[in-house]
Amino acid sequence: MGSEASFHVLMVSFPAQGHINPLLRLGKFLAAQGLFVTFATTETAGKNMRTANENITKKSVTPLGDGFLKFDFFDDGLAEDDPIRKNLSDFCAQLEVVGKKYVSEMIHFHVESNQPISCIINNPFVPWVSDVAAEHKVPSALLWIQSIAVFTAYFSYLHKLVPFPSDADPFVDALLPSITLKYNEIPDFLHPFSPYPFLGTLILEQIKKLSKPFCVLVDSFEELEHEFITYLSKFVNMRPVGPLLKNPKAITAGGIIRGDFMKSDDCIEWLNSRESKSVVYISFGSIVYLPQEQVSEIAYGLAESKVSFLWVVKPPSKESGLQSHVLPDGFLDSTKDRGKVVQWSPQEEVLSHPSVACFVTHCGWNSSMEAISLGVPMLTFPAWGDQVTNAKFLVDVFGVGIRLGYSNADNKLVTREEVKKCLLEAIQGPKAEELKENVQKWKKAAMAAVALGGSSDRHLAAFLDEIRNRGNP
Repeated sequence: MGSEASFHVLMVSFPAQGHINPLLRLGKFLAAQGLFVTFATTETAGKNMRTANENITKKSVTPLGDGFLKFDFFDDGLAEDDPIRKNLSDFCAQLEVVGKKYVSEMIHFHVESNQPISCIINNPFVPWVSDVAAEHKVPSALLWIQSIAVFTAYFSYLHKLVPFPSDADPFVDALLPSITLKYNEIPDFLHPFSPYPFLGTLILEQIKKLSKPFCVLVDSFEELEHEFITYLSKFVNMRPVGPLLKNPKAITAGGIIRGDFMKSDDCIEWLNSRESKSVVYISFGSIVYLPQEQVSEIAYGLAESKVSFLWVVKPPSKESGLQSHVLPDGFLDSTKDRGKVVQWSPQEEVLSHPSVACFVTHCGWNSSMEAISLGVPMLTFPAWGDQVTNAKFLVDVFGVGIRLGYSNADNKLVTREEVKKCLLEAIQGPKAEELKENVQKWKKAAMAAVALGGSSDRHLAAFLDEIRNRGNP
């Protein structure tokens, strides 16, 4: 093991696919640059990752570039069918108890092994990691996995920098730097009507602990969110290091290692058979579950539009207790010559494929950044949380999307007529050309950011220097 690999980084992730993937992308970059990276999450998540990706094994050390990557999965202390798994608040409390013990033991073990941990990096939803690192005097950093605009909203809410919707005034607008967000455009975990107030509280717990990590890394880039970075720099040492998906050093070293929980269905060969810029790709991420009636309307809209499509209809997790969606009678038969329905897809490859014209998305930040950095226009279909804010920016600020769906809070059905109209508008005509032009501009800026000497490349280099200067090799 080289001297650089003696710098050991421990990454601790909340056990959800949308949290694991961006942190793992950062981990691959750090390993490629010569560090020894241990990526930790729960054994339940680890089992899913190993099932979906044969390149992931527990505790084995994988050489990546000039360094190494190791996975370590800890027991969350719950039986597979424990009802606590269905209650996120109770699960997070349990995760904190076992996670704190695990991280403390890891720190002690590596000190005794004369391989001390130089830095601990966590993502939101596990804010207690910052506490454990501080207790043991180990430098830590946070990887924020949402947009910088959304971070600004949470930060402004916590510190009461601007008014936000409240029980007394639930329809007030939030005046953020350079933009006003309407009451239904703020991250809706902050709204008093939110059915998921616990998630807002959990994220705010991480914002409260910002004095503990020495910096906040974000999967975004300066050119995309410049105004918010400038504003936050007065309060936070923030380093935009994205798009992590496109970092050339991480791709070269570890492109085959991913954090997906399901094996992807084979759909690339099918895409190869389609004409250039002809396919609508539809995916609502790993967690969002649409009402059955809405799924049916999307299906009818696809059928009536006559467009080619690749649609990910993911079965709900066992823990959710939700029913699998049913497509309308005759739908698969009537669209078999121009459509394909799968349970999961290799999204990076799909969005990179020349046959894909646009992306109907739930507007999670991972999916949004992937589409922007790969140059794919979007039709926005947010459900909750930061997705509603991302949809606002994709459509009205970045100019790369058409508004299609509404948030769960709006409780509106998108009809088949609306689906058909928006699909056709995004594929052909003046609006389609405008979207393509705008998204290509951002794609170019994203590639420049991660290229040698680009803004994100410089921030990553500075972060590496901070690890080396603060850590104990």
